[in-house]
Amino acid sequence: MIYALLAIAAAFCAYIQWGDEIPMPNFDDLNQKEAKYIHNVNKKAEKEKFERTKLNRHPSGFMTVEEYEQLSAPKDRMTEEVEVPKIPTPADMIYVPQPEYRIVKYNNPPGVAEISLNKTFYEKRQLNAQGIVSPDFSKLVYPSVYYYPDSASTACDLFVINLEEAKSNLHKILTANVIHRLAEPILSTDKNIDNYFTFRTLTPVDFSSDGTKLLVKEKIGNTKDGIWKTTPVVYDFTTNVSYSLVEVRDAIAYYWEENKGLNLEDKRWDVYPLGFAADNPDWVVVNAYAYTGDTPVNLGTWTVSYKGEQSRLITFKPETINISMNGYKLVKQGVVAPSVTEREQEQLKRIEEANAKKKKQEDKKYVKDLEASYKAKIKEMDKEFKEQQKDYKLRKRIQGSTSGNEVLIKYNEIKEKQELKEQQKLEKLKQKELKRLEKEKAKEAQKTQNSSSTSNSNNTTPEAASSNNNTNPSN
Repeated sequence: MIYALLAIAAAFCAYIQWGDEIPMPNFDDLNQKEAKYIHNVNKKAEKEKFERTKLNRHPSGFMTVEEYEQLSAPKDRMTEEVEVPKIPTPADMIYVPQPEYRIVKYNNPPGVAEISLNKTFYEKRQLNAQGIVSPDFSKLVYPSVYYYPDSASTACDLFVINLEEAKSNLHKILTANVIHRLAEPILSTDKNIDNYFTFRTLTPVDFSSDGTKLLVKEKIGNTKDGIWKTTPVVYDFTTNVSYSLVEVRDAIAYYWEENKGLNLEDKRWDVYPLGFAADNPDWVVVNAYAYTGDTPVNLGTWTVSYKGEQSRLITFKPETINISMNGYKLVKQGVVAPSVTEREQEQLKRIEEANAKKKKQEDKKYVKDLEASYKAKIKEMDKEFKEQQKDYKLRKRIQGSTSGNEVLIKYNEIKEKQELKEQQKLEKLKQKELKRLEKEKAKEAQKTQNSSSTSNSNNTTPEAASSNNNTNPSN
């Protein structure tokens, strides 16, 4: 307690003795320091922004949440670029044959298109089968088959891929990819897996001549028992409606029971869709046959409207019917010659090197421009800060010498004088630059004149020189 009282007394004595000399805080210096601190913070923020932009040229895992969400935003898969697939060359091989393709008719001969399910299908449990291209090369339709191991059954969907424009027909088909397919299938089979070993597939048969309709055959059967039933189905792209042509099966069964007394319900028989009639694209041609255990029995060739409204027996000789072949597909016709492949690889290597060099130069230019922009920004900030400090000091000086409205009047007068001096300085610099340009232009003109006179003297012919030397003195 005594020591505390002594400390208070000593402080009081010191205040009495040196009170006038105790330094008081300078609030003007505080304002300037605060402004300088804010200026340095802004400069640091600009520097961090510059460095972040420079590093983001090659994105890494270090980023903010906002940047991560921006990069991980879903992209439109329909706009993804797809390259023509090529067989990769392993490291221990020099040359791998590259297949060569050509475009052929899909439905040739009529009705032969089938889906082949190999061992790989049962391992991967999905297969994208052979697709068919429309006559105008605007779309590709392909079946996607699924395998359910729990019941050893099979189901199928039919998808559409819109082909890209401004490419050759071959390139359109080669670059068709499942990422560009429409989300919803145009046709689907029943996906019930209650029946063991049941398979259901959708196989495209052919397009109509105008490409607006697609004929598909839906097969239902059992892997232990064979095919149970084939149903022709027509999908109309103009109305997005499908028509199951079950009426033609009913018409065939009715005809044989009424005319031949044969009940096909007790027999094993099926239909075989061949395609669209050549003389009328609105009619579908099918061939009916009965199983005998040996050679199938022909039950006639029939036509049915694409909506299934009418069915007619045409003939018992299917070879006399003209079937249109409108769709297309790709087939391999060999391999590209090794010399061509080697030239393409060399050319591709040169292109890649040129692209890499160009990319490096562009990146270097981008960094240089980025640094220039950053330095210009910092220079502008420093200039603005100096102007603010200068203006602040001017205000304080005026406030210390005048009072009232005279402060504002005097401040405006000084600012006008400063602006006038600045304009005069800029005008002098402008005049100096104009004189420099005029001087350079005059020098360039003199140089051009001297070069033209030199060329004229050099172009003097030997004959002219000799004639001048042989001029008669009397003349």
